[in-house]
Amino acid sequence: MSDKKADLAGPGIGDYNELEKILPEDYESPLTTKETQTAIFAIKNYIEENLCKELNLMMVQVPLIVDVESGVNDLLDRDGSRTPIQFHISNDYDKHPVDAQVVQAATKWKRVALKQFGMNVGEGICTDMRAVRKDYFLDHDHSAYVDQWDWELVITEKERNLAYLKNVVRKIWKVIKGAEVHVHKMFPQLANDKYPNLPDELTFIHAEDILDKFPEMPRKQRESAILQEYPAVFIFGVGWTLKDGYPHEMRAADYDDWVTETKSEDGRTMHGLNGDILVWNPVTKRRHELTSMGIRVNSETLQKQLEITGQLDFLVQPYHKGIISGELPLSIGGGIGQSRTYMLLLKRAHLGEVSVTVWPKILKEMCAKKKIFVLE
Repeated sequence: MSDKKADLAGPGIGDYNELEKILPEDYESPLTTKETQTAIFAIKNYIEENLCKELNLMMVQVPLIVDVESGVNDLLDRDGSRTPIQFHISNDYDKHPVDAQVVQAATKWKRVALKQFGMNVGEGICTDMRAVRKDYFLDHDHSAYVDQWDWELVITEKERNLAYLKNVVRKIWKVIKGAEVHVHKMFPQLANDKYPNLPDELTFIHAEDILDKFPEMPRKQRESAILQEYPAVFIFGVGWTLKDGYPHEMRAADYDDWVTETKSEDGRTMHGLNGDILVWNPVTKRRHELTSMGIRVNSETLQKQLEITGQLDFLVQPYHKGIISGELPLSIGGGIGQSRTYMLLLKRAHLGEVSVTVWPKILKEMCAKKKIFVLE
């Protein structure tokens, strides 16, 4: 069970000896560096345009830094293992200073922004979000630099259910699949038998059902195993404690709703109105997470989840007060990893081939030996 506990948070492989073993031996990029840049922006433009069309969103500005007192930065995990970069702005000779943080994600800020931008029910926002997550282990698909399409949509109380969630997930998958088709038309060499295309449809499965199938495995191994059966899945119920005593993955208590009781198709009691899209990556031969999303907490479920995690002190912050009072709208939202998507659709072995950030010397040398050349 210790492996299960260790696997709850702290993304990344965690060991460069292990990473060296999983990087492909016979890798060859299907595109030149120049072609890759053209393809990246073709995918980016397609997804932004079509995500906004499918979900009725508009592109808006998004912060890179936020005021600490606002409480809108994303803590990512409820255990406090990944903390944001914080700094002091000594404005006006420290007469009017600001303590600020670099965002780790815009998850909570977006819900505030829905009100700020005057969004009505059925309307939402999409952002070209950039963040820094300094506590990641830097491997082939985790970097300290994060880029996401962070989106948020105003919903009604009646829409806080699994059917609505699945409908939104299918629209997102339609956009991702459409981006694959679009970039393959531009670069036909991306379509080959060695690296199969994405399936047309997602398989929906609850975290509890995956645990039932693979009860002895820790979370990442369970995900890899289920992806052998279904190459693209949406996993419901991420955050609720499962029957083995562990949640599928640690999930912060103040945005996704993972406590609400739901029913499976065969009538069993489940929990959670959130989940993740994962696919099998044929290049790395590993699980590949594309997006985390969910229906957000309302006043009742926010308090329940904060009580479970022992974080009721958060309720003094403006963001949390806004949910309790009903000042902030009910919503659904998520973040789609940009570089993760480029890496998958362009058949790349490493995030560093599609984004420019910092990597340790050991990783760059390891990649170069396998003809994987990260950008600098």
